[in-house]
Amino acid sequence: MSETTSKTTLADLLAPQAVALEGDLERWLIEPGTPDELAEAMRYCVLCGGKRLRPALVRLGAQAVGGDADDELVARAAVAVELIHSYSLVHDDLPAIDNDILRRGLPTAHVKFGEAMALLVGDALLTRAFGLLTETHDVRSPNLVAELASAAGAAGMVAGQIADLELCDLPAGAAGLAYVHDRKTAALIRAAVRMGAIAGGTDHVSLAALSDYGLQLGLAFQAVDDVLDATGQAETIGKTPGKDARAGKRSIVGELGLQQAQAAARDLSARAVEMLAPLGEAADTLRQLAALLAERTY
Repeated sequence: MSETTSKTTLADLLAPQAVALEGDLERWLIEPGTPDELAEAMRYCVLCGGKRLRPALVRLGAQAVGGDADDELVARAAVAVELIHSYSLVHDDLPAIDNDILRRGLPTAHVKFGEAMALLVGDALLTRAFGLLTETHDVRSPNLVAELASAAGAAGMVAGQIADLELCDLPAGAAGLAYVHDRKTAALIRAAVRMGAIAGGTDHVSLAALSDYGLQLGLAFQAVDDVLDATGQAETIGKTPGKDARAGKRSIVGELGLQQAQAAARDLSARAVEMLAPLGEAADTLRQLAALLAERTY
């Protein structure tokens, strides 16, 4: 790790991307005609902080292929990805799924507004994400819609949640865990960096490299999440620790043990960095991000 990277925190790296995102969220989140009560709940669930990793990956993916992170199509893609992520958190926290009461250090949506409103907030965020991408006539928009739909849909993030809840048959051991992590977490992270590249004007070689990077980064992110679920404190990670173990869910910690899980997270991060070789110095920020994510504590 370079001296610059060692002095930079994950929060430092993500902060300028988050600042840019916040203004776009304020501009595009609420459609005209949205009931005030629903708008309040949507704002609560989206504008309450968070790492903003996925929209940052959209913006950094665009920059890595020579695009402008502040281009409107890139900005729309970043907002759309964050809305999908926020919707997934709202629904994941529901009593029928993870039954969690804390998210980003605040009461979860169903605790704050009731289950019915939480369900409908998730629905609204999901559909708004795709609406944002179709409100522009840019020729790249259909490709962005396809990327997001694939990552978030029945063969992507939803499949990962189904598997995580053991509502489908999976192989035992590492193969089953990889299925869950690839779809539940890595799919949207991979889509985020790919969408940035597409909106930024990529070529096939760069897109393939960023796709491989996104997969390894997503797996590393989930590995660290599993470690934090086993070792973190609610005040630091902003959600209830230990809930996956109590629910008997598969995790890399349960599969490998804590120390090997931590080593696996570092290995996956290093693999992500290796995938960026075709992009040269243009991808340096993405390399730095991978290194910092492997050491995150929240």
